Amino acid sequence: MKLYLKQLEMGPLQNFVYLIGSLETREAAVVDPAWDVPRILETARQDEMRITTVIITHTHFDHINGVEELLKSTDAQVFVHKKEAALLRVNKANVKQIEGGAEVSLGPLKLSFLHTPGHTPGSQCITVGDRLIAGDTLFIGGCGRCDLPGGDPEALYQSLTRLSHLDDRLILHPGHNYAPQATSTLAQEISYNPFLKVPNLDRFLNLVGAGRKQ
Repeated sequence: MKLYLKQLEMGPLQNFVYLIGSLETREAAVVDPAWDVPRILETARQDEMRITTVIITHTHFDHINGVEELLKSTDAQVFVHKKEAALLRVNKANVKQIEGGAEVSLGPLKLSFLHTPGHTPGSQCITVGDRLIAGDTLFIGGCGRCDLPGGDPEALYQSLTRLSHLDDRLILHPGHNYAPQATSTLAQEISYNPFLKVPNLDRFLNLVGAGRKQ
């Protein structure tokens, strides 16, 4: 299995957009297309990759504002969690609603979806090979906000707990460039990320400013 992965930083919020694909079949997926679609398309063209798939980690504007433009140049299938599919304002014929546990194939590659609510109800992470594409669920040294509409701090705690039980050799690719380095490992985050090190839910709620009311 020969994995192709490009990490592109874009936009005023330092979003990471990912191109993931098979170097054997040259099929590629774009994760969270936003801000600069011509750059995404040109990167794929230069690398001789054919975009067949779009993956949405969650539907906040800064992660999806390029989907409609991208679909004007490709006939890609757009995979989004079913809880947020209605928020995508694109041709519904291209939209594929999925749930946690689903898999999508790119040639010989298998992309596995993990439902990780908390930042939004339909937030999801993707594992492929030795990589974890975490969207805004888990950052390097941090985690996604849970105080926006649809946020749920208790659900986020449970989602982060699930991620902490994955293979700690996974290389973490977050949804934003909020750290001195662009990637980490799950082992490093388990050791140093305060949002993964908290021993229980109450401590987590206090850490994110959502402590239980007495």
